[in-house]
Amino acid sequence: MATMILTKQNLADFVESLIKSGAVVGVQKKEGKFAYAPLKKAADLTLDYDVTLLPPKKYIMPQWETLIKFKVSAIGGSASGGKPEVKVEGVVESDSITIIGVHPYDLKAINQLDRLFEENHPDANYLKKRASTTIIAVTPTCASKWSFWASMDSASVDKGYDLLLTDLGGKYAVETGTPKGEALLKKYAKTDQASPDDIKKLQSVKKSVTDLCASDRKIKAAVPELKSILEKKRQSKLWEEKAEKCYSCGSCNMICPTCYCFDVKEEINLDLQGGRRYRIWDGCQLEDFAKIGSGENFREERMHRYRHRFYRKWDYLFEKLGEPACVGCGRCSSVCLPDITDPVKIFNSLKEEK
Repeated sequence: MATMILTKQNLADFVESLIKSGAVVGVQKKEGKFAYAPLKKAADLTLDYDVTLLPPKKYIMPQWETLIKFKVSAIGGSASGGKPEVKVEGVVESDSITIIGVHPYDLKAINQLDRLFEENHPDANYLKKRASTTIIAVTPTCASKWSFWASMDSASVDKGYDLLLTDLGGKYAVETGTPKGEALLKKYAKTDQASPDDIKKLQSVKKSVTDLCASDRKIKAAVPELKSILEKKRQSKLWEEKAEKCYSCGSCNMICPTCYCFDVKEEINLDLQGGRRYRIWDGCQLEDFAKIGSGENFREERMHRYRHRFYRKWDYLFEKLGEPACVGCGRCSSVCLPDITDPVKIFNSLKEEK
């Protein structure tokens, strides 16, 4: 795909055109933090941010989502045995949307979700939303104090985006990742062809991205080694020690870009004439996550839940994906009040443990 150049004014004009053409969300500053929100004007867009409160996953896998609507009709005649007739309708909602400002680590997480929701039993709701989503990614210019994406091979990504922006100083390099992105650029943007100097500068900026994470935010093991560390440390005393402080609040699950567990619930309308089945985000750190209908809870103890989270991401899904289900965004560490979820501290402690 091509690499073009956008001046900062041309980028602003491009964003304004996208806003006029459809729904656009982008990273915006909110009381000292950064969050994805609907864009009303290009001036509100912030591309030089460290990390957002919630990942862009929320637009493809919403916090709550209707799956089925059902309606109860009047009681039928003899053919129905005098029982109410229920009409069931599957719901797949998917409005077109453009997301601007996605960092590589969050895009890597979306790429993982694409695989997980497409394999074996394709999830129509997720896949329809994903197909209706245009992603304009951006190369990071700074990192939060919790970020360790350099240790998770998540500083760059080569797929998943339609367009990728990189700040070269007074202008942006824009790389096209899909025909859809190329068409958008051609339709709405005024661009120039990247020069050899631009390409050289682009390569230099991308190469230096790994230096943005703080020096003390490095896991002292290569990514392939993390799985084997866990395989040897299942009985480590560290799990119990950390779990004693756990609130079982599930915050680490709810802000994670790779967590995809959900619960399915049903609600009846007040008129008792219909209702819906919907799904909501769920998390393995919540006390009743592994509780089944009989009342049995397969991970009733906090230690078992706490340990499971690490094995799930760096062992079980490593086996399935060929890489950990962690991209090093650091969100889990930033929201954990007792400070027990930081993967950097956990893996470095396990590696040094005799």
